[in-house]
Amino acid sequence: MGWIDVLRTWAPIIQAGAIVGAVGTVWLTYRQVKLRKEQATTQFEDELSREYRELARELPVKALLGDELTEDEFENQFSNLYYYIDLSNEQVFLRFEERVSKETWDDWQDGIESNLNRPAFQMAWDEIKERSDTFQELRRLERNDFETDPAEWDQINPE
Repeated sequence: MGWIDVLRTWAPIIQAGAIVGAVGTVWLTYRQVKLRKEQATTQFEDELSREYRELARELPVKALLGDELTEDEFENQFSNLYYYIDLSNEQVFLRFEERVSKETWDDWQDGIESNLNRPAFQMAWDEIKERSDTFQELRRLERNDFETDPAEWDQINPE
């Protein structure tokens, strides 16, 4: 058996090995890209959670506990309540754009609904809605009774 016969015998095996190696490389590259994307999403979500915690420190504990604020307390805290509503709207928008995971969105959505049902937040939200046409994403979430995923809005109920 000469070299040519050996090459003819082994060539298909070598080609198959090269194909398997290439597929493995593509799969590993895909996994690395996917892991990097998941890490970036997690970091992004963590940063927004930090932003919420910082903002929550500025809100009156009474409001967070669901107690009503006096008129003076409400007036003094309106800007902080406004910033909370702004952040909530941004969270809805980020889910609409699919920049946050479904798991994180579920937590955020529960928190947004819970806070907006507290008297001080509800008063601020009602005043904002009356005085401005901003925060369309949050308005839409509220119209949907906090039951829809903004990432699916285009598919289920275009507005």
